[in-house]
Amino acid sequence: MEIDVHQHLWPEPLLSELGRRSAPPRLRRRREGWVVEVPGEPDAAVDLADHDPDRRAELVRADGLDRAYVALSTPLGIEALPPGAARPLLDAWHDGAAALPAEFGAWAAPSVSEPDPGHLAGLLDRSFVGACLPAEALSSADGFDRCGSLLELLEARGAPLLVHPGPAPDTLSVPAIDAAAARVPSWWPAVTRYVAAMNAAWHAFAQFGRPSHPRLRVCFAMLAGLAPLHRERLRARGGRPAADADIFLDTSSYGPRGVDAIIRELGVDALAYGSDRPVTPAREAALGEAVHVALRVRNPARLLALAEVPA
Repeated sequence: MEIDVHQHLWPEPLLSELGRRSAPPRLRRRREGWVVEVPGEPDAAVDLADHDPDRRAELVRADGLDRAYVALSTPLGIEALPPGAARPLLDAWHDGAAALPAEFGAWAAPSVSEPDPGHLAGLLDRSFVGACLPAEALSSADGFDRCGSLLELLEARGAPLLVHPGPAPDTLSVPAIDAAAARVPSWWPAVTRYVAAMNAAWHAFAQFGRPSHPRLRVCFAMLAGLAPLHRERLRARGGRPAADADIFLDTSSYGPRGVDAIIRELGVDALAYGSDRPVTPAREAALGEAVHVALRVRNPARLLALAEVPA
């Protein structure tokens, strides 16, 4: 079974809820088309056709995949909203994701402003594969304390964690960030704030997360912002590297140069294919058949604890 562990698809119930909101995150129709307004980021154009479930199912098959796992995009900041504001959006996401075509599985999106392991347990019972949490909520000891009940549940249930760029409750709306967002190009957060957040989450997991959750399987999106490539610098300062058989990185937004560099550092068994569709064009690092099988078949099966793990 060939798998993409990281895509985004906003089902109609979520789009409707985003369209009803009077403040970011929200969806708005402008003369030039639909845009999503996100706290702390430039407004981003949205092509609603990218979120058509049937069209996306066709693309899954066209990419040679058997299944793609979709996540609520954590940069929207929904998981970090106060519970009263977050609940309609999160319920819309979970209801819509559960109704997607068979080509899709989905990651649960639990609140990080008031973590509720009981609610997450119910989502896992509804066949959500694991949970996706924002990197800025897992970038410090306090963050791991706040989200600890969620991580304990995932570990106990044998369900994986996907760490994806996105804000914590205390970083969701910072006036200085909001003001600066209007002065930068659309790609700016993706190559500055997102990379920094993933780097911090990678190192925080090694320092605070793994000692507390020794059996948790975790996947860091976008090659963890290339954090493993700083291992020499980390060792020189007495830090603890993050690397074991239950830590994975997905390849989203990177090509053969980045993927090859991480393979040289951690080995091919640490990587899983993630396309980030439709945020970036789906592409695969052309590094040979053995890497193809490892990234799209063998390693995702281990990450997701599928019944059969190909040799």
